[in-house]
Amino acid sequence: MDAELRIETAPFRDPRYAPKRLEVDRRPDGTLVLANPTPFSQGFQTALDALDYWRAAAPDRVWLAERAGAGWRTLTYGEAWHAVTHLAGGLVARGLTGPRPILILAHNGIDHALLMYAAMSQGTPVAPVSPQYGLAGANLARLTHACEVLKPAVVFTEDAERFASGLSAEILAGLPVIAASHGRPGHITPAELYGAATSPTARPEHHAKYLLTSGSTGLPKAVIITQQALALNSAQIAACFEDDEPPVMVNSAPWSHSLGANSILHMAATRGGTLYIDAGQPTAARFAETVRNLREVAPTYHNMVPAGWMLLVDELEKDEALARTFFSRVRLMQYGGASLGQDISDRIQAVAVRTVGERISFASGYGATETGPTACNVHWPNDRMGLIGLPVPGTAVKLVPVAGKLEFRVKGPQITPGYLGRPELSAQSFDEDGFYILGDAARLVEADRPEAGLAFDGRISENFKLASGTFVAVGEVRIAALSAVGGAVTDAVVCGEGQASLGLMFYPDPRRPREEVDAAVRTGLAAYNARARGGGRIARALVLPDGPDGASGEITDKGYIAQALARTRRAEALTRLFARPVPPDVMVFDQ
Repeated sequence: MDAELRIETAPFRDPRYAPKRLEVDRRPDGTLVLANPTPFSQGFQTALDALDYWRAAAPDRVWLAERAGAGWRTLTYGEAWHAVTHLAGGLVARGLTGPRPILILAHNGIDHALLMYAAMSQGTPVAPVSPQYGLAGANLARLTHACEVLKPAVVFTEDAERFASGLSAEILAGLPVIAASHGRPGHITPAELYGAATSPTARPEHHAKYLLTSGSTGLPKAVIITQQALALNSAQIAACFEDDEPPVMVNSAPWSHSLGANSILHMAATRGGTLYIDAGQPTAARFAETVRNLREVAPTYHNMVPAGWMLLVDELEKDEALARTFFSRVRLMQYGGASLGQDISDRIQAVAVRTVGERISFASGYGATETGPTACNVHWPNDRMGLIGLPVPGTAVKLVPVAGKLEFRVKGPQITPGYLGRPELSAQSFDEDGFYILGDAARLVEADRPEAGLAFDGRISENFKLASGTFVAVGEVRIAALSAVGGAVTDAVVCGEGQASLGLMFYPDPRRPREEVDAAVRTGLAAYNARARGGGRIARALVLPDGPDGASGEITDKGYIAQALARTRRAEALTRLFARPVPPDVMVFDQ
């Protein structure tokens, strides 16, 4: 208890937040509109404006760094501007600019960033797709569908050998290929692409990027990200702070998704910060690279998916040197994409207090590819998990009563104008007041105090009903069960649509003996059921033989489980989960 008391009373390290502002409009039909009137900078209107500013203000400051053997390859703002404008000159000279996008098959990297900003500088959109689409063993139907939607004019790859499978797709036949390494005859190298420096010609209304949705509710759609929306969403996030110090980040979030591409990469450029590109992943097999990087680089801001934090806390607890480096100057920690258990946060805060005597604000946010991505975030000192915060500056959120919940809708300058080639779907995605409809639900943390913030309340389309008609909030069940079981498992799939009761399929931590995993699941779910009520109780559980498969899309490259796809891929296991008689590997819990 003394240790818990010391953690709770320890001061927060100052994250330099700006004062919180909120306007509240309660309507007679139960609709609630929350708006943040905080002003934010309008100085950057295109993707290149930030680079242009910092190449003059701080030309020798490092913008990007990536691993090169035992050290780091670095790129300053001055070097970035020089490379981007000369690459842009080559694109123009070869006739590779225009309204059709450049398809990017690449992991995060300096060459990837330079080509992307060079194209955007000329008003040519880029379309970075998940690297999983083009690696060996990938289902090329996913890449084919993406190209049918995107209709690219050019392909860029970091490594023509590594992405040979994707480049062989019939739909890419005949397209020019820019290859940073291992190019084939006819491929263009970045060195060959260098031309005379060309000044940016992009305008705020130009399309900067097309980012594919996850496809969890159907085939992926291409979300239009305008130059202005990209620039202003970073400005909105920056306005949450009173902090002129450029951030330092170590991050692996893929640039094929809006969090990594916009909230991390472009945020670094907007604030003149430094991004160390992390080639690790939030999986047991790939997390050692992230730990290696965090031993060398002390971030001021650190953002990971919950799976990453679950792995990092184990390392922080056992490695004092790592903890000293990590907590030496970090002012803000953040998670996204899914809920993080309070127990994981408490363990991290305990290490922080033991190491530096302070708690570190641990925040989250909320949004989607279509919303910039950031529509809400927790912009006040916090160590309470489950919050999605309040609208960022210049943004309004509408909460509309739907099916017993409050459906989340959002309006702001960072919102997409729609989907590429889908005008009817684009129109249907906005309500009569111009708010984008996400299909998610949110709730007030305190019913009479909207300023206390919002919490995620499930995805309306993800949830299902049991045979009894009992409604199951998938997100709530998943995170509560994972918190109860702990680190012996890495994630869970919630099952039971049309069944008499709920079941869970767990992915085991491959580093742990199977007996230990099974015991943790039995003990954890027994404790979970003791607290749960009604349809939230777990009747059956099954530990899967292996982890989620990234190549199939079962786990996205952001580290999130695609629940519906996972149930489809694991159809045989799902059948066993509810089979009678009960198979020997299925755990049964009393109702």
